[in-house]
Amino acid sequence: MFKKILIANRGEIACRVIKTARKMGIATVAVYSEADRDARHVALADEAVLLGPAPSRESYLVADKIIAAAKSTGAEAIHPGYGFLSENEDFARRVEEEGLVFIGPKHASIAAMGDKIASKKLAQAAGVSTIPGWNDAIESPERAVQIARDIGYPVMIKASAGGGGKGLRVAFNDKEAAEGFASCRNEARNSFGDDRVFIEKFVEQPRHIEIQVLGDAHGHTLFLHERECSIQRRHQKVIEEAPSPFISDETRQKMGAQAVALAKAVNYQSAGTVEFVVGKHQDFYFLEMNTRLQVEHPVTECITGLDLVEWMIRIAAGERLPFAQAELKREGWAIECRINAEDPYRGFLPSTGRLVRYQPPPATLEQGTVTLQGPAYADGRFGGVRVDTGVYEGGEIPMYYDSMIAKLIVHGRDRADAIAKMRDALNAFVIRGIASNIPFQAALLAHPKFVAGEFNTGFIAEHYGRGFDAADVAHEDPLFPVALAAFVRRKARERSARISGQLAGHGVKTLADLVVVALAPDGRHQHHPVRVQGFDAVWGKAEVQVGDRRYTIQSDSKLGDILMTGTCDGRPFTAQVERGGAKNPLGIRVVHGGAVVETLVLLPRAAELLRLMPHKPPPDLSRFLLSPMPGLLVDIAVQPGQKVLAGERLAVIEAMKMENILVAAQDGTVGELLAKKGESLAVDQPILSFA
Repeated sequence: MFKKILIANRGEIACRVIKTARKMGIATVAVYSEADRDARHVALADEAVLLGPAPSRESYLVADKIIAAAKSTGAEAIHPGYGFLSENEDFARRVEEEGLVFIGPKHASIAAMGDKIASKKLAQAAGVSTIPGWNDAIESPERAVQIARDIGYPVMIKASAGGGGKGLRVAFNDKEAAEGFASCRNEARNSFGDDRVFIEKFVEQPRHIEIQVLGDAHGHTLFLHERECSIQRRHQKVIEEAPSPFISDETRQKMGAQAVALAKAVNYQSAGTVEFVVGKHQDFYFLEMNTRLQVEHPVTECITGLDLVEWMIRIAAGERLPFAQAELKREGWAIECRINAEDPYRGFLPSTGRLVRYQPPPATLEQGTVTLQGPAYADGRFGGVRVDTGVYEGGEIPMYYDSMIAKLIVHGRDRADAIAKMRDALNAFVIRGIASNIPFQAALLAHPKFVAGEFNTGFIAEHYGRGFDAADVAHEDPLFPVALAAFVRRKARERSARISGQLAGHGVKTLADLVVVALAPDGRHQHHPVRVQGFDAVWGKAEVQVGDRRYTIQSDSKLGDILMTGTCDGRPFTAQVERGGAKNPLGIRVVHGGAVVETLVLLPRAAELLRLMPHKPPPDLSRFLLSPMPGLLVDIAVQPGQKVLAGERLAVIEAMKMENILVAAQDGTVGELLAKKGESLAVDQPILSFA
């Protein structure tokens, strides 16, 4: 077994590998860029080596620096994580040539599967079902259009070296085919250094289901069941689960057998994933093979009890797999939500900056454990929760890398149990300072179609095609946040009333009748008369009457804590409650079930006076192009005095490895340029004005 390994990655996956290595008694070396000097993976590792400047092409993608770091620290092997160089054939070969061990498949296997064109041909030869398409590199947009017409729309345009949603477009007509071809080539060239593109038939109403495989150097290959990854936004996975609520056991066995056949055909020696697109009649076709660890690997670990990182290390060290296919268990149901630094209310644009508050829910699971028995399930509310993260409170989310903050994983006895646990865990996940996609995740988990398992890869586009806003979060009991705000206000008044030394006749009074005003940006506030009775300061319990609805709320959470736990009508709840804030310093903010409710809790007379206050509309900023996110201004496509049409390209902002094109909302004339190319922009910073 290795004594020391280097992790050629950053963030969550680097921390994940370090955790397993430590469990195995293996020392670890982290590598980092200048932007990651204070990153969590650097602090967790036994040693750390600086690679270079923040851009990944000058740090995490420089193979020479990584190999030099391994040699200088005495590391015997390199784990690539996922992304960066994890599926780079040249890097894997270089590692082997330098006398080090690549913790992953051999470079020949990466080469065979890393090229999507070659891998499809190889899959066909191995007897794996494949999608109709053009499997050779396409040289021009015109040729792409011609091929797309021959195959028949819709088609999927894919970069041969693509991954993670980059270098992939779906085209429904000639215009989209030509534009998609150009975009795929550009993204692939910039992200992977390989601009080859191919086209295949797009299966409508498809499911994205993948099979986890594991193979050793002694000819033993098996599959670890499937993962359902159909909940995607712009081809990037949002929620993953294992097993799939869709496929039958017969289909599972057929897909598994084909995945194993493909892995054996390339002498695969490590953990890998064979991805399939599955039609509504459970007909399935090979998409690609990911020759690395997947982001969503924890859900497979939950249902099997295996530690996939551990087995990657053991296989790389030459060990045999000690179990047979029939011995692999499939226990319970696991769901993973990707918690990303993006603002769902601003079109999911990246959100970078400092994590002012970061408090994930209590975690009871680790990788490779028996998860449905013993202490992992001792806590009824948070039992079966796992958090994989690479950040910490006070840390920075930089603009140079991907947007993932953490992976939230739950394991339940069945799918309904897992969904309930995930919703509760999302309620308990506190993130402040930057925006996150937690409200969107909560809305997805509450959607009736998701709960019923009736979805495909077009689910988000179908139900949230116009974007996501507060109206999309349908709280199961909209008066509960109102009652909670009143309860917290009464609790604060009770505490204030007990302060000694108050002037006689002017002390704080605790009144039963209150009005909770749910604030609306347009000034159409909702006034809810509330009565709080029978407050018990010892037990933190009260009866809260909101209209015709009565709640019995009990909570011993402290007033200064954001996270509030307790019971409502005897059932446990978790919510986030904050008193005050920059936007509402006198109010109470309640976050529950994805809904964010800003309130003022007032005495009845004060609420009457509030109704008389005129609404102050926000300033008109339509004359300005504002940066919708923090990022780097890489291009300004217009000049002062230039006339532009609605939809015309104005500027390009780069953040978290993605280019975001800003276009004109309406016809107009450019006035003044207020930012320069190459400038780092803050959110809502003006870029240009219109005359």
